[in-house]
Amino acid sequence: MRPALNRRHFLGTTAAASLSSLALGAAEPKPTGPKRPVVIASGNLRTVEIAMEMVQKGADPLDAAIAGVAIVEADPNDHTVGLGGTPNEDGVVELDAAVMHGPTHGGGAVAALRNIMHPAAVARVVMKKTRHVLLVGDNALKFAREQGFPETDLTTEVTRKAWLAWKEAHLRDNRFAVPLAQLDPTVRDLAAKPVHGTIHCSALDTHGDLGCVTTTSGLGYKVPGRVGDSPILGAGLYLDNTVGSCGSVGLGEVNLLNCASYLAVENLRRGMKPKDALVATCKRVVETTTRDPRFRDDRGRPNFNVVFYCLTKDGRYAAAHIHGPASLAVHDGETARMVDSASLLD
Repeated sequence: MRPALNRRHFLGTTAAASLSSLALGAAEPKPTGPKRPVVIASGNLRTVEIAMEMVQKGADPLDAAIAGVAIVEADPNDHTVGLGGTPNEDGVVELDAAVMHGPTHGGGAVAALRNIMHPAAVARVVMKKTRHVLLVGDNALKFAREQGFPETDLTTEVTRKAWLAWKEAHLRDNRFAVPLAQLDPTVRDLAAKPVHGTIHCSALDTHGDLGCVTTTSGLGYKVPGRVGDSPILGAGLYLDNTVGSCGSVGLGEVNLLNCASYLAVENLRRGMKPKDALVATCKRVVETTTRDPRFRDDRGRPNFNVVFYCLTKDGRYAAAHIHGPASLAVHDGETARMVDSASLLD
């Protein structure tokens, strides 16, 4: 079991070195309003707790969401985002992130970003300090350095050993791989079943404004330069301040092929209830994507999963997935709790 990450750990040596970078591009807090705030996230209670604490102090909803995911980006024991994220097939951690800001309908993103712990914060600076939306690769790193983001080696001892075991297992003709049974259990699990994770967070503040963020290290041991849906507005996340927001985790390619998060928000716009809007989006993704044999099993069913999370302008929320268990973390301004996700096929 992954050890719990507390506030003290978050403010430890490595995280504290980049903590000040979270303020880059952040707005000044403003007086709170009369409306009920709500924060949702993809299964992480600490994320919604941190984001809600900031919203209740008058922080911009996007800034609150970014702070909420930052604790996961800085956690070396979480192998889905940021520090300790599962590397690509060359052993290099490449991060993707995107943000959207309700009051301005602004958006920013970075893809294939190396050596920066908090890509979501970089995406916010792209939104605020350029006329662009998406920066990629070496030039995204150059931009981040120029803006004051510190560089750090995102590979940990665990992820390095796991990557090496994975690589040697795939080069058996030329390498003598260490038997998996001899590896530390954490390393063994990461080498045998690489993590394919992402975290999304949406926040509704006391003025009825929305902000959202999605951040990830992408598919474990991916082809270098592979970019999924997370940094693509309309695919990995989408927000309309008059309607609501949606974000997703899972196989990004299928969301890219369907502009899935945009579709979910449009379903909300047409008057669908949050759960129904997301289940309908799951259904569309399955109907279109399984036409391609790469994305279906021998029975014609999807061989992938995606989970969608939405938060509406009036504070309703839901999650839905294609198959398998999933859950949604919610903070309603009073308590944080986990909520079950609706399933299309199970």
